Amino acid sequence: MMKKDHVEKAGKKNKMDCIFCKMAKGEIPTEKVYETDSVFAIKDINPQAPTHLLLIPKTHYKTLMEIEDKEVLGEVLASVKEIAKKLGFAESGFRTVINTGKGGGQIVFHLHVHILSGKEMSEEMA
Repeated sequence: MMKKDHVEKAGKKNKMDCIFCKMAKGEIPTEKVYETDSVFAIKDINPQAPTHLLLIPKTHYKTLMEIEDKEVLGEVLASVKEIAKKLGFAESGFRTVINTGKGGGQIVFHLHVHILSGKEMSEEMA
């Protein structure tokens, strides 16, 4: 399992050094809990809820603001739904978060969606 400081440093590098790109290519062994041809999901190494997953496009997009491909965006959201159903928290509820840019709390600069479930979420977002 990777250490958090390693992930934080990875966010400051370019896509050739991107930790999520390396996971997508199989260069870093990763336990994927979900995978399609264009996205994959892993457990977050610093979970903020009993279930905390990261859904990651295999193609490198630095932030949400960089992606123009509506098909990939659609697959990302459809995959969130599929994961929620597959893992059994679709009915009880969950939270999705996309941190965008440094000011938005993004640490690894490769677009990814946080999926959190397993506890009652507060109404506060920040």
